[in-house]
Amino acid sequence: MSTISTRTKKTRTTGLTMMMDKGLSFRQAEDFISSSNEFTDIVKLGFGTALITPNLKQKVNLYKENNILVYPGGTLFELFQAKKEINKYKKFLHKNGFEMVEISDGSINIEHEKKCNLIEDFAKEFKVISEVGSKNITATTNSSEWIESMKNEIDSGSWKVIAEAREAGNTGIFNSNGSIKSELVNTITNNINPDDIIWEAPKKDQQVWFINRFGSNVNLGNISNNDVISLECMRIGLRSDTFNHFLI
Repeated sequence: MSTISTRTKKTRTTGLTMMMDKGLSFRQAEDFISSSNEFTDIVKLGFGTALITPNLKQKVNLYKENNILVYPGGTLFELFQAKKEINKYKKFLHKNGFEMVEISDGSINIEHEKKCNLIEDFAKEFKVISEVGSKNITATTNSSEWIESMKNEIDSGSWKVIAEAREAGNTGIFNSNGSIKSELVNTITNNINPDDIIWEAPKKDQQVWFINRFGSNVNLGNISNNDVISLECMRIGLRSDTFNHFLI
C-alpha cells in the first residue's frame, strides 16, 4: 500500500501505540483486535480495572496471542506498594499471565531511589515500563527533574518511560486546559532519546502536535480504543490534520 509516510511494522520498538482499555468486555476486546490489531502494540488496563475485570487471565491471553503487550495501570501497582504488599502484587501478575508491569508514583510519593530499586527488582521477572510525572494538576516539576528521573529509570531497567498526562490529557506534559508544554517537551528530548519515551496523548490535537513535531513513529499512549485507527491515519498522512506535513 502506498502511503504518504513510512511506518514501522509490528513487532516494533518505535512508533508504538498504547491503547487504554478502561473496561472493554472480552467480546469488545475481540472486536477491537479484529479491526485494530495491526495498529496496536500495547494495551494498558487502565487505573485499577485489572483487579475487578471478569475473566482477566482470558483477556490478558487474548491480547498476548495477538502480539500485543498488556499490563495493568500503574495505579494498581501504587495500591499494592502503599499497602506494602509488593510480593502479593507479583503473585497477582504471574497468576493472570502478565509479563509486563508499570512502576509509577503519580498518586503516591515514592522516594526516587526506592522507585529505581523497584524497577530494577521487577525487571528481573517482567518487562518494565515506568511513568514520570504527577497526576495532580497543581503539581509542578521542573525539566531537570523530569530528565533526571527518566535517565535514572531507564538505567534501572525501564524498557520505556511514560510521560504522564492522565486519561484526560490535562496534567504532566500538558497544561490544565490540555495545551502542550512545548518548552518542557523540547528540553526533555534534547536530553532523552524520544524513542525511549511514550507520550500520553489522549486528545486528537495533542496527537497531531506530537506527530508534527517528531514524525509518524513517535510513541503515543492513552489512546482510546475508538481512536486507534484514526490515529494511524494521522500517522501516515491520511487525515487533513497531518496531510500537508507529510507532503513537505
